[in-house]
Amino acid sequence: QVKLVESGGGLVQAGGSLRLSCAASGPTLIYTMGWFRRAPGQDREFLAAIGRDTVTTDYADSIKGRFTISRSNAMNTAYLQINSLKPEDTAIYYCASSRNLGFPPPSYAYWGQGTQVTVSS
Repeated sequence: QVKLVESGGGLVQAGGSLRLSCAASGPTLIYTMGWFRRAPGQDREFLAAIGRDTVTTDYADSIKGRFTISRSNAMNTAYLQINSLKPEDTAIYYCASSRNLGFPPPSYAYWGQGTQVTVSS
């Protein structure tokens, strides 16, 4: 069972930056890692994904240019750099992992518990 633990969330002022981390443990043969968020009263939203090659990426159009996904296979960790934060970025941010070879994967098998990001205006 893969375990994912997110960290790096917090309270930040609009315009600021955060780097979220997602540490994986357990059987870590993971292909794609992804980031999602759920804002209050809204559905879960896909943000970004990165393949095991650490180069292949996919982003939601809504966050392109402000969010950057990366990963370290040696550290079994994925990151999400968020710049120019806006109040509407306030949400719980989740990471997920997939063992599907395809990119982007049709589904994600493992999910973290999430980390809260709150952006004040």
